[in-house]
Amino acid sequence: MRGTHRLLTTIVALLALQLGSLVAPAYACGCGAMVTNRMDRIGVDRETSAVHWDERTGTERIVMRFTVHGDAEKAAWIMPVPHRAEVELGDPKLFDELDRLTAPEHRDRDYFWPRGGDWPFSWGELDGAGAAPPGRAGGVGVVGRERLGPFDVARLTATDPTALGDWLHRNGFELSDRLEEGLRPYVERKWEYVAVRLAPEKPGEKLYGELDPLRITFANDRPVYPMRLSRLATTPQSLGLYVLAGHRTEPKDAIGGDRPEVLFAGTIDRPTGAVAELTGPGRVFLTAVDQSFPEPARIDGDHELVRAPADTPYREVIWDDRLWTVGDGVPVWLLTVAGTLVLLVAGGFTVARARNARPAAASGGVRSAA
Repeated sequence: MRGTHRLLTTIVALLALQLGSLVAPAYACGCGAMVTNRMDRIGVDRETSAVHWDERTGTERIVMRFTVHGDAEKAAWIMPVPHRAEVELGDPKLFDELDRLTAPEHRDRDYFWPRGGDWPFSWGELDGAGAAPPGRAGGVGVVGRERLGPFDVARLTATDPTALGDWLHRNGFELSDRLEEGLRPYVERKWEYVAVRLAPEKPGEKLYGELDPLRITFANDRPVYPMRLSRLATTPQSLGLYVLAGHRTEPKDAIGGDRPEVLFAGTIDRPTGAVAELTGPGRVFLTAVDQSFPEPARIDGDHELVRAPADTPYREVIWDDRLWTVGDGVPVWLLTVAGTLVLLVAGGFTVARARNARPAAASGGVRSAA
């Protein structure tokens, strides 16, 4: 037990050593922990990731993009991975292409009676629109270090809780108990770690908005999406996940969040652009999933991505309601009401004429009988 504790302490301290002593976790996000100093703060509004699973080669690729806010000028991000990883910059166009491929289908749906905003409730011009807007090396060490754009990436191993941890303790490195505890399951499973130091390009600029995506590639026997560190977050979390695989692939369970919602499922026969660069040119099945974590502390594991029972396609449909019109935008309800009024008036005249005619006919009959 003491060895495990020292190993956890060593990992966190090593991250601090490699990433400029950024060791106080201020915020956690799915698939990793954001780390900054105690005087700064950083929040992750949204995490969007694409996972490509190549079953033939046992290779998993994760491309991640974070949308952040706060007043931090520097921060670090930590991600556990099951095996040795390669890290490179991701293509920012990837998520634009995936958004386009999975965009909801808009369908028109007419309604009969006018609503707020339609004439006569709007008292505006009659235009008939009314449409709603639509391998273990031994010890703890750095196995790789590279500069990727604005990122300083360190790839770490931690399998031996010995001399380095003692040295770091003697030299007064401050550690976080929460991050240490969050890493414990990964240490026990002998995972490795990707640690990324990030900073704005201009001095004094704050970390804000969409950060450049990173692509992490590693071998695996099944696709997973690390989420356990998200339990460190103190505010609700949101995850958008694209899974590209041979078949429809979804999270196995909710792992403490709301039920994952499938927004799109379908085959991409001929991938192009950034999608093809990630997956290759052959056919791939794309599944888009959205999930919320109102209480991050309830997160109890990583997302295990499993094949669905069937490759059932699905696309979200957004109904654009519009007032039913004909011709040059004349509302059908108006024509119906006008036509009904015409028929009522005509019927009234007919009834009135019939009533007026009956007394005259009766009077003439009496005179004839006399």
